[in-house]
Amino acid sequence: MKVDILAIGVHPDDVELSCSGTLLKHISIGKKAGVLDLTHGELGTRGSAELRTQEALHSSKIMGLSFRTQLNFKDGFFENDQAHQIKIVEQIRKHQPEIILCNAVNDRHPDHGRAAKLVADACFYSGLRKVETMLEGKLQLAWRPKAVYHYIQDQFIHPDFVIDISDFIETKHKAIMAFSSQFYDPKSKEPETPISGKDFLENINSKMSVWGRAINVRYAEGFTVNRYPGVNNLFDLL
Repeated sequence: MKVDILAIGVHPDDVELSCSGTLLKHISIGKKAGVLDLTHGELGTRGSAELRTQEALHSSKIMGLSFRTQLNFKDGFFENDQAHQIKIVEQIRKHQPEIILCNAVNDRHPDHGRAAKLVADACFYSGLRKVETMLEGKLQLAWRPKAVYHYIQDQFIHPDFVIDISDFIETKHKAIMAFSSQFYDPKSKEPETPISGKDFLENINSKMSVWGRAINVRYAEGFTVNRYPGVNNLFDLL
């Protein structure tokens, strides 16, 4: 299945927290989007890998994704090496996205920055025809996305551009809260974590509000780029 946008997160819920509003906005205008989770988030303090997989599927329905695939990379201990790159290349060539959204280049969780580099490298190698991959017994054709954008996560990074997601904030909240094991639940008896506090969602909204104010909207999501984008004329920037 070819999609327009492939959002990749090292943990289930990375995409929901950071760029689900952008996915929702583009799906609303007829674009197809899918999600690739590199791990099952098995090292998470709360919940379990099995539960997070169920939550990810629930969130996928809320967002209207074309598909969601979970790889079996080892949470916390995956490497940016050939074996891991090839698994991502297979998915890129299978779905042929024009745009890839992936983890923040730097963040509190060391998996995020490592995954950002891993995915960016895989995007490059996916375009090399001499890097051969097979899927379902067939040789895959080389495919390189036109753009790779990194969403911003826990640490504040100055964005290179922002996307107005004001009309999709409520659905974004629903997609996030589909991961009920991870976030605030007054009845939970599991240990507290940096993301399970009552004010965590408010903190996310505050960050989006700052980015939204810069473009005179209520909420926006921010992204960084390694290769600056080109525009046809100055009016594309208005």
